[in-house]
Amino acid sequence: MPTSPSSPAPGAPLIFDSQLLRQRKRRALATASKPKARDGGFLRDHAAHEVRERLDAVERTFDHALDLSDDDGKVAELLTKSPRVKSMTRLVSDETLASTGQVPASVAMQEHLPAAPESLNLVTSVLGLQWVNDLPGALVQIRRALKPDGLFLGALMGGNTLHELRDVLSAEEDEATGGASPRVIPFVDVRDFGSLLQRAGFALPVTDVDTLTVRYGNLFVLMADLRAMGATNPLVHRSRKPWTKTRAVRAAQLYAERYADLDGRIRATFQIVSFSGWAPSEVQQKPLRPGSATTRLADALGTQEEPSGEKPNR
Repeated sequence: MPTSPSSPAPGAPLIFDSQLLRQRKRRALATASKPKARDGGFLRDHAAHEVRERLDAVERTFDHALDLSDDDGKVAELLTKSPRVKSMTRLVSDETLASTGQVPASVAMQEHLPAAPESLNLVTSVLGLQWVNDLPGALVQIRRALKPDGLFLGALMGGNTLHELRDVLSAEEDEATGGASPRVIPFVDVRDFGSLLQRAGFALPVTDVDTLTVRYGNLFVLMADLRAMGATNPLVHRSRKPWTKTRAVRAAQLYAERYADLDGRIRATFQIVSFSGWAPSEVQQKPLRPGSATTRLADALGTQEEPSGEKPNR
């Protein structure tokens, strides 16, 4: 039986309720247009500018690029201003997102990438991949869609993101019900993501971490920012029990007790993992085989090499 557009590949775990996630993105987009709306894009904008700097540093141009940030088009608009990008399109999960921005978009799920093999020079994704059910499968599809020596460049949220919120909500729920259900989505560890890039067939994978600490007046202001991002809990196995006002107040108290600074403001950690990887090509530099070096390390360092088994005088 064929998979639905919102489902992962057969055998992959269903982590996110994709329909609910799209609904929350539509709500966040509608709310952003209202007067005095909260800025739901500050993390994305920070990550996008980092990706733009990395893109500008690449000494080549890209004729056919695809952006998978699944946002309102702000990321693609920033990246298309780079002299490295000649043409870019977007792939988004919802028609509402496709109708925004200046860069043309088509609608599809990233688990089913509608790109022909070796058809793209560049694929970008800024804070979009953490919502993918089948991340290994999505990475394989991206690598196949790239031409030889094509570049995959972007950022996603790392494993330490919102660890304070995860701790507090778990403690509150355990206190209230004697158990805990997931209320914060899982984020990928930077080392694990580097391994996933290698397993997907990317050459020369690079990952880097940038940790931001954002301070809030209280838990309710943090939750307002998460709603503005469309990033409240979309997990399939989330608790369906209503979160009462009494429980929310208790969670805010726990957060203040555990993660408040001296001025009473609470801390929230956001870990951004930047990455790059290349589709394999014969023109790429290859690592030397072990034992093939032609220069001794001692000569390069300008030191005297000690005979084997003997210790130098101190």
